[in-house]
Amino acid sequence: MAPETSGELKLTVNGEMRRIAAGATIADLVESLGLNPQKVAVEHNAEIAPRSTLADVALADGDVLEIVHFVGGG
Repeated sequence: MAPETSGELKLTVNGEMRRIAAGATIADLVESLGLNPQKVAVEHNAEIAPRSTLADVALADGDVLEIVHFVGGG
């Protein structure tokens, strides 16, 4: 497979194709979706990503993520 040259990565997020800038982290993706990284649970390529590492994990072309955000209320 040829390296990504467009500067964008193709990801699957909650079953939908998305694009994000190459070099982005999981935290960057979460923020681009308008979510608070401190209030989400993320599964990255079938493994739970600890919240403390979201800003450290770089995304790669073809990654699959499931993101669940917590909603408060009563």
